[in-house]
Amino acid sequence: MAYDFDLYVIGAGSGGVRAARFAAGFGAKVAVAESRYLGGTCVNVGCVPKKLLVYGAHFADDFEQASGFGWSLDEAQFDWATLIANKDREINRLNGIYRNLLVNSGVTLHEGHAKIVDPHTVEINGERHSAKHILIATGGWPQIPDIAGHEHAISSNQAFFLKELPKRVLVVGGGYIAVEFAGIFHGLGAETTLLYRGELFLRGFDGSVRKHLQQELARRGMDLQFNADIARIDKQADGSLKATLKDGRVLEADCIFYATGRRPMLDNLGLENTGVKLDKKGFVEVDELYQTAEPSILALGDVIGRVQLTPVALAEGMAVARRLFKPEQYRPVDYKMIPTAVFSLPNIGTVGLTEEEAREAGHEVQLFESSFRPMKLTLTECQERTLMKLVVDAKTDKVLGCHMVGPEAGEIVQGLAIALKAGATKRHFDETIGVHPTAAEEFVTMRTPVAG
Repeated sequence: MAYDFDLYVIGAGSGGVRAARFAAGFGAKVAVAESRYLGGTCVNVGCVPKKLLVYGAHFADDFEQASGFGWSLDEAQFDWATLIANKDREINRLNGIYRNLLVNSGVTLHEGHAKIVDPHTVEINGERHSAKHILIATGGWPQIPDIAGHEHAISSNQAFFLKELPKRVLVVGGGYIAVEFAGIFHGLGAETTLLYRGELFLRGFDGSVRKHLQQELARRGMDLQFNADIARIDKQADGSLKATLKDGRVLEADCIFYATGRRPMLDNLGLENTGVKLDKKGFVEVDELYQTAEPSILALGDVIGRVQLTPVALAEGMAVARRLFKPEQYRPVDYKMIPTAVFSLPNIGTVGLTEEEAREAGHEVQLFESSFRPMKLTLTECQERTLMKLVVDAKTDKVLGCHMVGPEAGEIVQGLAIALKAGATKRHFDETIGVHPTAAEEFVTMRTPVAG
């Protein structure tokens, strides 16, 4: 049978665009459907605008530290509207770049909501298109718990478009999005409370990292409330919000921001017209080739719920394009040693196993850990400390994990991720000459194991 397209991609986010562009470059006839914005979550309401806001928040530290280096500054003033307007301009520019990338690759762009009619047919804007393969790359969507008054709360989707900076912000959640936005609001001058129902935020990260960040955020004056959760939200006559906690306490805020998880975006997608199956969490079930239970339909990225990171979706998109249309170049995605960063203030960078994971996997663990005040801060009043940690297999000397909390942690760990991917040992680290004077050289000068 002749199809209109070899590949029809639903969703123009990172993974979908990568798969579409490269499939078209391999000679396939490709279409992409997008109902919201080109570039998906990352470009529009995720990593890119978030990082711009983190940069903005960090200037508070820079201004405060400048006097130690002889700079006299008038009182700094911040304007939220300017930051948001400049952020919007940059996102619009990136939207245009994504459009050009698709069109210049020979991809047909359909703007509207696409629905799967049958295993080989998609309907959009009243028109039907047939395809040999359909790729679901619709991403995720933030969830706010269905408590009384939940309509008064916002998620990350709305946070990027607030008309003004709230004076008092209550951030609910314990994952990286909650921690990052708490840092943004706090750094820009809002009175910020981070509320989490568990013992300590960032579950799944190395224990030393979690504790160190807790200490640093508390040192900065952020209100951290653990083992706490909201029962209901009420809007007051003056427009402020009252959060009643499950323990009966009441917190007041001008903005309540939820970052308590994301769900796969499958609304009105037409999966009931196919044999596609979902797992118990509602994500699309796929095999190691991103194939769903319906032979003609594939899925990747956040919608499959594996590793929800932009670079991972890009790798998955590339793998799908190669397998379908350039099989001689196909390489499976390796999910081991994926580096990641949390753009909290201070930043976290991490790659490989945590101490807890290494022990659970049966490794005899050696730990190398250093906490120090960076050289940049020695002329200032700032007491912030940087943490660096290596998790090593005592029997093989192989470095299993590398973790950092401090300025530019993501930038530093990216380079170390290559070393760990290549199987570096602690001896390799020890025999590498450091770049002096830098914080990064601490990773190659830690000699004495700490008690673990």
